[in-house]
Amino acid sequence: MKAILLACGSGICTSTAARVKVEKLLDANGYKGQYKIEQGKIAEVAAKSSSFDFVIATTMKPDGVKCPFINGICFLTGVGVDQVTKEILALMK
Repeated sequence: MKAILLACGSGICTSTAARVKVEKLLDANGYKGQYKIEQGKIAEVAAKSSSFDFVIATTMKPDGVKCPFINGICFLTGVGVDQVTKEILALMK
């Protein structure tokens, strides 16, 4: 079971939009039931990151992140989705 932290500025708005896309991506690639996503504020990421396999955020990477960090802004803009998809799927293995 992979633990994924999905973060944005407030922990609600853009992380929810990205979460829907990440869940569809993971489920479509055979990972349904093999992950747990928690949403949070970017300000919480450094402190929480050691408890997660990786972080996807729709904002800039804060200092002190202790696990792999993926910039998920592409899930909002549509630019660079293919590269980020590869990174996420590689981390799921």
